[in-house]
Amino acid sequence: MLQTIQKMLTDTLAGLGWEPVPFMVERSRKSNFGHVSSNIALALAKNQKRRPQDIAEELKAALEGKIGGVEKIEILSPGFMNFFFLPAYFQEFIPRIRAQKADFQREGTGRGKKVQVEFVSANPTGPLTIGHGRQAVLGDAIARIFEWHGYDVTREYYFNDAGRQMRMLGLSVYARYRELLGETLEIPEGGYEGEYISEIAQHYMERYGKGRSEKDLDTFIDHASKEIFITIQDSLKRLGIVHDVYYNEKDLYSSGKIDSVLAELKEKGYTYEEGGAVWFKASEFGAEKDRVLVKNTGEPTYRLPDIAYHREKILRGFDLIVDIFGADHHATYPDVKAALSALGYDTSSIRVLLHQFVTLTQDGEKVKMSTRKANFVTLDELIDIAGPDVVRYFYIMRNMDSHLNFDIALAQKQTDENPVFYLQYAHARMCNILVHSSEKHIDSYEDADLSLLSEPEIIELIGIMAEFRDVMDLCLTSLEPMYMTNYLYRLATAFHKFYSVHRVVTEDIALSKARLQLIEAVKIILANGLRILGISAPEKM
Repeated sequence: MLQTIQKMLTDTLAGLGWEPVPFMVERSRKSNFGHVSSNIALALAKNQKRRPQDIAEELKAALEGKIGGVEKIEILSPGFMNFFFLPAYFQEFIPRIRAQKADFQREGTGRGKKVQVEFVSANPTGPLTIGHGRQAVLGDAIARIFEWHGYDVTREYYFNDAGRQMRMLGLSVYARYRELLGETLEIPEGGYEGEYISEIAQHYMERYGKGRSEKDLDTFIDHASKEIFITIQDSLKRLGIVHDVYYNEKDLYSSGKIDSVLAELKEKGYTYEEGGAVWFKASEFGAEKDRVLVKNTGEPTYRLPDIAYHREKILRGFDLIVDIFGADHHATYPDVKAALSALGYDTSSIRVLLHQFVTLTQDGEKVKMSTRKANFVTLDELIDIAGPDVVRYFYIMRNMDSHLNFDIALAQKQTDENPVFYLQYAHARMCNILVHSSEKHIDSYEDADLSLLSEPEIIELIGIMAEFRDVMDLCLTSLEPMYMTNYLYRLATAFHKFYSVHRVVTEDIALSKARLQLIEAVKIILANGLRILGISAPEKM
């Protein structure tokens, strides 16, 4: 619906020889303003040097009779154009939805294009927290949006198993291992203190015995990281998330790719030494200041392997590279892109998405969390409390720029207050209506007369269904799954509004058949949207 008007207005500008300008086409907020409104005349006023209302009248004259399904176009001061569609326009969506089902309005705009989505990439130093969970669900939902549009998607996890944090993990497990042997050994400063560390130490002892010492630290690190990573994968699987590629940071070191990047930057004159450290001239490429690549200890900073990793992403031939990071990475990715530019790579295909943090509230109080001190709620515990569908929905029902308050009490409610229950109950109710229609002696409704679907609540409901493609396009351009959660809530609300006013199966068999086709179409759209979000659509509740 929105696309139809957008295209016709754009084509009309071209036909009139007018210079194109950005303009809006949106769903009207009030029924007396039509079904769709546009500010195009106001947007053109400056260039045209004319009254917006006069421009709108000229556009109206050029459009009349050319947009199928439009009953009339009204001009509202100071120049808004309001489009009213005929009931037949909406009714025609019902057979299309029923015929195309999951492929309704899919055009495959991304067909033949490859996109890589990197998300989670948490260090294997402990179980996933609720903060990791937000990134996990965002990444998977974004990948699903790309897939709906026809893209070949690679979900990737950067397995960071090198550096100081891994050494701290190994030393922490070693300390708990010595405790199991009856000794007292403090967790090192910056180490990890969770109960899971004691469990890993026990498993280590069962495998390697009691004769290990600190000189075997590499085995402690290796054992701990593998065990934790299995836990991470299992947690993600509970949310229906499986990565296609796990890229190991160690491979960047062992293959010489990190040394290669550093040597190339030096060769091009983009590094210098100061204070015993190697610096990158990031300020020459738009960064705030120069950055250290190698510390005076000889240890690379995390920026250097990140640069090497992203160079590998580019060389792997993706049409689009999407990185999903927490807000604390805001100062990191510009340096990586600057270094890639210095190396001569086009970084326009790299899109970085930053999400804000998550606060868990329980009994009206914030739950404090610290990974190292281990007084945190894990993602697994949250799934146990609320269930995977609720966890997925709650993580994406706000835009990623917003801080997310995860309300445990609301998540556990099985009432209309819980938006997930609200959507799933709507789907289950539709399934129930369709199953039990045969009890009313309606075995088939294929011969329905859809012209009977003319009530305002029905037109509003079909109008929302007709927006599905517009919403999916918005999800693609913004990479914000939130637009789909909002859309599905509007759809379910319109269904409940219709159902509260009109019975589906009545004594009027012809009307009943038309409404049954309507219900089937709404069910298809609702299930399509839930599938894109990775949320189940139960038939019974």
